[in-house]
Amino acid sequence: MPRPRAVSAVRRSVGDVKHPRVVDPWHPLVERVRAVCLELPEAVEVEAWGRPTFRAAKPIFVHVSASMERPLSIVLKTDPVEHLALVQDDRFFGPPYYDRDHWVGVDLDRPETDWALIAELIETSYRQVANRRQLTALDAMRPEHAGP
Repeated sequence: MPRPRAVSAVRRSVGDVKHPRVVDPWHPLVERVRAVCLELPEAVEVEAWGRPTFRAAKPIFVHVSASMERPLSIVLKTDPVEHLALVQDDRFFGPPYYDRDHWVGVDLDRPETDWALIAELIETSYRQVANRRQLTALDAMRPEHAGP
């Protein structure tokens, strides 16, 4: 039986491609995002591309670090109806590789970061990718946010 590969503290791999760690996964701002994400039904954290990603089982709804230049940011999927308003707000930006499918980035380390809005957008992102069972569980947790 082959020995398992050791995972370096500096580099992680997805498949056979190694990626440098882009952001400290234990930074307090990342911890704050983690707390919001992992309270959602069946949400899991997976390190990919050198950064934490949060998934509704498999589909990603948030990933930390839009780019090497913006390590303390998150990328999330918006409600298509709200997307245009968000991209016109200077707190949000079009992250690389995600422009076409209603994804936005937001920096976490700005002094005026609105954490209530970020929590709301994380839940909205989750709702965009979650399956029916997960949405039913979320609606039971938060009946005031339940869809029609």
